[in-house]
Amino acid sequence: MSDNYGYKRTVVGAHYGLRDWLSQRVTAALMVLFTLIVLVQLVLTKGPIGYDRWASIFSSQWMKVLTFSVILALVWHAWVGMRNIWMDYIKPVSLRLVLQIFTIVWLVGCAGWGIQVLWRL
Repeated sequence: MSDNYGYKRTVVGAHYGLRDWLSQRVTAALMVLFTLIVLVQLVLTKGPIGYDRWASIFSSQWMKVLTFSVILALVWHAWVGMRNIWMDYIKPVSLRLVLQIFTIVWLVGCAGWGIQVLWRL
């Protein structure tokens, strides 16, 4: 006769913790750096804020590369956060899967749109 105390714990997603925490911090730091760079460029350049001014900020290749990186970082940041919300609060697996697929499609679409806008400048 074996004494079985407690319950059998199902560990799901336990390996996500540190990786998710670190990726959220790194992507957030990149987005803060990008925001500061854009703000500095807005403050240092003279004239009214219009399309020409925005186009001049994003016209250089290094700024396009940085903006592209920030778009990818934003998508990853949002995905990690939304995936964790779906895993924590949506218990039916089928509904969670549908929400995760919708989130992926939405984020890929937003990233594609952002990159398309960026490369039109």
